[in-house]
Amino acid sequence: MEVMVVERPPEFLPRITRSYSDCNSRRSDDSPLVRCQTSCSSSLHRFLVHSAAECSDDAICKLIADLDSPSIESKRLAATELRFLAKHSPENRVLIARAGAVAPLVALLSHPDPQIQEQGVTAILNLSLCDENKSAIAGAGAIRHLVFALRFGTPAARENSACALLRLAQRDDLLAAIGCSGAIPALVSLLETGGPRGKKDAATALFALLAAKENMTRAVEAGAVRPLLDLMADPESGMVDKAAYVLHRVLSLQEGRRAAVAEGGVPVLVEMVEVGTRRQKEVSMLSLLEICKEGAAYRRMVVREGGIPPVVALVQSSSEKTKEKAEALIALLRQPTAPLS
Repeated sequence: MEVMVVERPPEFLPRITRSYSDCNSRRSDDSPLVRCQTSCSSSLHRFLVHSAAECSDDAICKLIADLDSPSIESKRLAATELRFLAKHSPENRVLIARAGAVAPLVALLSHPDPQIQEQGVTAILNLSLCDENKSAIAGAGAIRHLVFALRFGTPAARENSACALLRLAQRDDLLAAIGCSGAIPALVSLLETGGPRGKKDAATALFALLAAKENMTRAVEAGAVRPLLDLMADPESGMVDKAAYVLHRVLSLQEGRRAAVAEGGVPVLVEMVEVGTRRQKEVSMLSLLEICKEGAAYRRMVVREGGIPPVVALVQSSSEKTKEKAEALIALLRQPTAPLS
């Protein structure tokens, strides 16, 4: 069976990945856990000064040494300061990693103090914005610890862990390792239970990880189809497009198609083809095409839900490439089939 793959949607992954060091780190800055530390306010001036300029090797080495301090406060302040240093400066990201900060920061990702864990996660996220650092981060065992923070961390730690895993997933050689780590069930959990930002982070990370076929299987087994359909059916979620693209990747697998049908996905997709935005209509039509290739029983379901008229309308208003796929779907839907028994 031919499998059609949707190209990476414009303004989906690129826009979100560019905003990580700004929006995610800022969310952590606004956390009540951080605001309640009076000592942090006395150090804020130092953070901002360091963030605005290059930091000396000696200063970085001092902060790295403090990460191993027996003092909880020293650990927290050092992780926070390193996180700020890496927030906006590509040069600092390289310097901090080369100075040996990655391993001690990774060790903080499973720290029992939630503030230390959150600062460590955000520091690793900011370091991962530099492609040069990804091997060192993965090599230090960060994937397993990021999954731990994704499952048990504060809301900001969970969101930033998802973002950091996405950054690592941009390396094809790490897709399998991330998939084997338990990241996908944890991301599905965030997709179900997270706040609006967390759901978006989870969907974006899942989209990247599903570039590997074995991860698609893991996503289906983790129950990703149901929350994706729920988000697609809820325009107020702000997640319709993202969820639709993730679902389309899942539908390249037979078990994904079967799960989508079993979870009531056909009515959701037909409605999106009928009333969605142009992009939503197109990706939903492509998803229905994948489902209908599976067999006559699924085609009958699409016809019964009124799928032919909106697809015909899409043929009349789309690009040549989309028109070709929509016509292929219409041809499938108009094939004679035996009645349902």
